[in-house]
Amino acid sequence: MFDRLSRRAPWRCVIAVVASLAVLQPAQAADEFAVTPAQMQSLGVQLQRLAPGAGTEGPTYPARVVLPPRQEQVISAPLAGVIDQLLVMENDAVRAGQPLARLASPELGELQLRLMEAASQNRLAARTLQRERQLFAEGIIAQRRVQEAEAAAAQHQARQRQGEAALRLAGLDNATIRRVANGATVDSVLILRARTSGLVSHLDVKPGQRVQPADALVRIADTSRLWLDVQVPVGWQGGAASVKGLPMTVVGREIVAAGQSLGATVSDSQTLTLRAEVKRGAQLLRPGEFVQVRLPLAAAPGWNVPLASVVRQDGKAFVFVRTPKGFIAKPVTVLASAGQTVRVAGDLQAGQEIAATAVIALKSAWQGKGGSN
Repeated sequence: MFDRLSRRAPWRCVIAVVASLAVLQPAQAADEFAVTPAQMQSLGVQLQRLAPGAGTEGPTYPARVVLPPRQEQVISAPLAGVIDQLLVMENDAVRAGQPLARLASPELGELQLRLMEAASQNRLAARTLQRERQLFAEGIIAQRRVQEAEAAAAQHQARQRQGEAALRLAGLDNATIRRVANGATVDSVLILRARTSGLVSHLDVKPGQRVQPADALVRIADTSRLWLDVQVPVGWQGGAASVKGLPMTVVGREIVAAGQSLGATVSDSQTLTLRAEVKRGAQLLRPGEFVQVRLPLAAAPGWNVPLASVVRQDGKAFVFVRTPKGFIAKPVTVLASAGQTVRVAGDLQAGQEIAATAVIALKSAWQGKGGSN
């Protein structure tokens, strides 16, 4: 019996303090009521000083690390053939122009042969045109023969350019193409090279495998620039207008990102995709990785206060601001909430102190003093 009474004793003290608050003299303002420091200590009232942006840790949402399309290159087979040798492995760092694979292709030899024939005919047509012009200048032949030689030379020159373009599309460099056009030895093995620097993210083929034109062979990722696809709920407080440049951080890592766009469609899980670009710490992430991203509590101006400091009365929200005589109930508008923190807007000033605990007891005193019933 004694133990039960002793456990009830603190609550009886609180009730006694609240009762004493109810019989105090009316304050000057209708929503202001007197509370002494001793009564605050008995009730366990703790204060928090208002500061713009203070005390905020916004909500966290799941996100996936995405590689922008321009940051990935796919080396595909320009011709049909057989993979003779792979010169790199997955996760290897490569530089621009580095050999990646050897492709043995009979079509490559045919393309080189066509260029050699077109180049030879072009040289012959050019010499013929030169001779016809000289004969015409001496009055030996008619002008029609010069015109015919000019047309033939133009056709053979176009065929040579077409052959050069086909080999360039196959992956040969200009120096090699010039050697082929001048009669160099035909080679049936093509060296595939990286266009830009990056990491080998995936190998789609194995040595000895037959491939067709446009088959993917090697994928290279440049991870110096990454995106985050953040899944936010449909009722997220932000909007498309406030997304651009919205700062956010990755939980547990020194990574900072900035918002880019907000998806227009809702997924099956009833979320929207908030896309952000990683501004700092991209080297700490890998494409396809899942992380937790923390967003700001709200982009609009306001004050971040504990959830327990906000009370409701007649459908409105209030916080209790400390005054020289006690507290005054200030109406506020809740802008956003995240966990145990809410962002509010109202007639508040930096440096003011609000009640962060025991607000239920203060609400009872306020109602008894002239607040709403």
